[in-house]
Amino acid sequence: MVMMMMMQRLSLRQCGWASVAGWKRVWRRRESQCCSAVGAAVPGAKWVKPKGRETGLQTYNSLSRNKEPLVLGNPQVVTWYSCGPTVYDHAHLGHACSYVRFDIIRRILTQMFGKEVVMVMGITDIDDKIIRRANEIGISPMSLARFYEEDFKQDMAALKVLPPTVYMRVTENIPQIIYFIQKIITSGHGYATSKGNVYFDVRSRGDRYGKLANIYPDNREEPADSDKSHMKDFALWKAAKPPEMCWDSPWGKGRPGWHIECSTISSLVFGGHLDIHTGGIDLAFPHHENEIAQCEVYHQCDQWGNYFLHSGHLHVKGSEKMSKSLKNYITIKDFLKEFSSDQFRMFCLRSRYRSAIEYSDDNMSDAKSILQIICSFLSSVNAYMKGQLLCEDIKEDVLWERLAHTKATVRAACADDFDTPRAVGAIMDLIHHGNRQLKAVTKQETGSPRSGVVFGAIVSYIVEFLNTVGITLSEAEVTPENKHSAMLCSVIDELVSFRSKVRNFALAAPEATVGLSAEEAKQREKEERRRLLQERAPLLQACDSLRQDLSLYGITIKDRSTTSTWELREQSKELEKS
Repeated sequence: MVMMMMMQRLSLRQCGWASVAGWKRVWRRRESQCCSAVGAAVPGAKWVKPKGRETGLQTYNSLSRNKEPLVLGNPQVVTWYSCGPTVYDHAHLGHACSYVRFDIIRRILTQMFGKEVVMVMGITDIDDKIIRRANEIGISPMSLARFYEEDFKQDMAALKVLPPTVYMRVTENIPQIIYFIQKIITSGHGYATSKGNVYFDVRSRGDRYGKLANIYPDNREEPADSDKSHMKDFALWKAAKPPEMCWDSPWGKGRPGWHIECSTISSLVFGGHLDIHTGGIDLAFPHHENEIAQCEVYHQCDQWGNYFLHSGHLHVKGSEKMSKSLKNYITIKDFLKEFSSDQFRMFCLRSRYRSAIEYSDDNMSDAKSILQIICSFLSSVNAYMKGQLLCEDIKEDVLWERLAHTKATVRAACADDFDTPRAVGAIMDLIHHGNRQLKAVTKQETGSPRSGVVFGAIVSYIVEFLNTVGITLSEAEVTPENKHSAMLCSVIDELVSFRSKVRNFALAAPEATVGLSAEEAKQREKEERRRLLQERAPLLQACDSLRQDLSLYGITIKDRSTTSTWELREQSKELEKS
């Protein structure tokens, strides 16, 4: 269906405004496929459980203000519309937080629960902000919009946010938007004014307007200097203010209102039925509320979107929301100069997607610390499985039980409104139990086998979970400053191996004494060991000094009995300042 609609859009792009009449026929065919009523029409009704098959998942639905079972008409496919950016400037970390959180949910749906997600994202490439910014710079609004659209896509790729199934620009769908508006007017829910503006009549919806935000029309009239009939009526079409970018329409030259853009774009692909609609909590009113009103009028249905999911704000300085208007924002590009995408993703995972989250150095340090703990555990398991880390006998039955418990907990958490903090907590608890049994000993009992299988299964599961939520945990991602090559790794291997040989020589026991009593031999061995340690002390000091020096560059050496291993961590802040 998506491909068919894209082909239709391409043909429309070639024929421009003259194609509206043809698109009326297309829309009428689409209308025959639109939603039938999802429940009996009840005045003021908010949410009705859709028909279909339950998935076993629950999600908080802003329409009902409760956690509801996720029901899909097609049990294997999720239709999803995401509000995209208004492309007039660089995206900031507040935007990133919302897109990363919903990307995590999308990945959970696909990789953990096997659902195919068809996602459409609208790109607002004509808007007051775009026109104003373009005039300030002295370029065309279209050039500005294309530049920042590509900039947005690059930022999302850097954050490892999966692209939608299709991006759809507002400017490429103007004829469809005009037809959408015409039908709203014909149905008695919209009106044109003598100034060339078109508005949605919110009072025509009665108490069905406001079902999402609980904001209902009142009797206040619009001030005399406005051409709106009512305070809450909103623009479907805005009359042009020359010389701004505009299109011909039955009401004169102009451009679409913001809300009608998303309604039309989502309807072009999904018709009158949508499973999930997402966006930041600040979009709930008026944007999503008005989308609902427009679509339910157009499609003549009682429930157009079944589930509305909203992400909480990213806050700074305790209570302020990160935003461009407050000038307290950090661009995604500036953020990624200091932190990695994995670190930001872990920062997002540690809170519920619909909760507000505070951005601070402490919270980012906590996220980095969690990734470092995971990396350290994976390194220890790797050393253990290679025989480089000697431990007491492993209690395999305990670890197998903990692994099974973790799998069940993580799946249950993700099925319960995508509770990622609980899922991450279960993973860290598993690592804690694993670390408790990876305690190094100086000498391994003869014949004591390594329990490689259970630790291998634990590592595989942890890596699988991290991949599911979009964390690759490669060393380059955890420490973006250390762009090391295979050759550099080989050099470090040789250096650590040489240091290990020097250290073992310095710690080697004295040769056994012959022809002496047990007590005399013990005393002689003690004296010889003291003499050797004094003699070889400079070697041990050199080994310790080398380890400390390398740690400044993020190379951490761990001495394990007679072997040593290394891993990359974060480069020292003191070294960066020098």
